[in-house]
Amino acid sequence: MKIGFIGLGIMGAPMALHLVNAGHELRYVKRSKVHPDIAASSAVACATGKEVAAQSDVVVLMVPDTPDVEAVLFGEDGVAAGLSAGKTVIDMSSISPIETKAFAAKIQALGCDYLDAPVSGGEVGAKAASLTIMVGGSEPAFARARQLFELMGKNITHVGAVGDGQTTKVANQIIVALNIAAVGEALLFASKAGADPAKVRQALMGGFASSRILEVHGERMIKRTFAPGFRIGLHQKDLSLALAGAKAIGVALPQTASAAQLMQACAAHGWDQLDHSALVKALELMADHEVAAG
Repeated sequence: MKIGFIGLGIMGAPMALHLVNAGHELRYVKRSKVHPDIAASSAVACATGKEVAAQSDVVVLMVPDTPDVEAVLFGEDGVAAGLSAGKTVIDMSSISPIETKAFAAKIQALGCDYLDAPVSGGEVGAKAASLTIMVGGSEPAFARARQLFELMGKNITHVGAVGDGQTTKVANQIIVALNIAAVGEALLFASKAGADPAKVRQALMGGFASSRILEVHGERMIKRTFAPGFRIGLHQKDLSLALAGAKAIGVALPQTASAAQLMQACAAHGWDQLDHSALVKALELMADHEVAAG
């Protein structure tokens, strides 16, 4: 296929490389800084999103937030200006389910298909092509795009209509945030009580408390390795979507609100560019104790 890919960041670059390595023709918008592996590949740089769309059958977006998707699609010389009937837009960003439906309606009015397909798995999953992909959109469009999803992920689910993919991702981010907070509290409690947090984590990994978060992010908390796989700032955005959506439908999410406040405390201290496992730092401030301390 001829594929356009816009958003070659921490996750987007490895995702795009999987498509190139599988033999697909890739177009991207040239920026001042291009991922070296992308620059060294057969991918072709274009000047604008319009040009990318005009030269592609499928356009994939992987950008940070709702306004970014809107700008890429409908801004000056944006993707929408280069689309023609029969093409497909796949938004793999994590954005507002409500705005997703509005964006989709505009793209569908041009005679094109629209899929919202946010992902979970972070930088590790993007590099390993093991992402979880949650897809909203029509069944025929999903069937045509599935071969591309299979190059980037392992757990691929068509969850329903346009917007349902984003709703699923918001639910995912609620679960992840609350698990990070729980692991942080548990390891902090153990550490300040005088136990070795590394050995406590090892013991818990064999029981009912075992989880992927305890395995990966628990280790990050102990080793203080907070280089971003998924930044606090981005997770903050996702929890804001959850709380805004909850308000709109009349649902209380008290634990989500608590996790959002912990992330806000991290952001206030300039830690929003750290990995979301660094949420533990807000808990450590209140305890005046670091998990890694003796």
